[in-house]
Amino acid sequence: MTRLFGIKNCDTMKRAFAWLDDHSVSYNYHDYKKSGVSGEQLRNWAAQVGWEALLNKRGTTWRKLAPAQQVDPGEEKALALMAQNPSLIKRPVLEHEKSLLVGFAPERYAALFGK
Repeated sequence: MTRLFGIKNCDTMKRAFAWLDDHSVSYNYHDYKKSGVSGEQLRNWAAQVGWEALLNKRGTTWRKLAPAQQVDPGEEKALALMAQNPSLIKRPVLEHEKSLLVGFAPERYAALFGK
């Protein structure tokens, strides 16, 4: 099963949706801004790719955090921030079988799905 996590209106998400649709890859979509994401899910992802790969420091949500929250977050603090503010999670997050991809790169998707 393939699961795609993200925020519907994100431009990067739109490119991922288009790629998956164009290559006839079926997937379930989870909008983590509307439905949230559990701390357990975040810990599982962090165990696979590292919390640093999940934390989006380039967006407006990060810039709006208090300076004290931005300083050296560390894993537990970063995971708590992402659970409270799902917009801090890089997108998309793609789960396919035992693989996890964070961010969208057509060549990585092609390699994963053999397309």
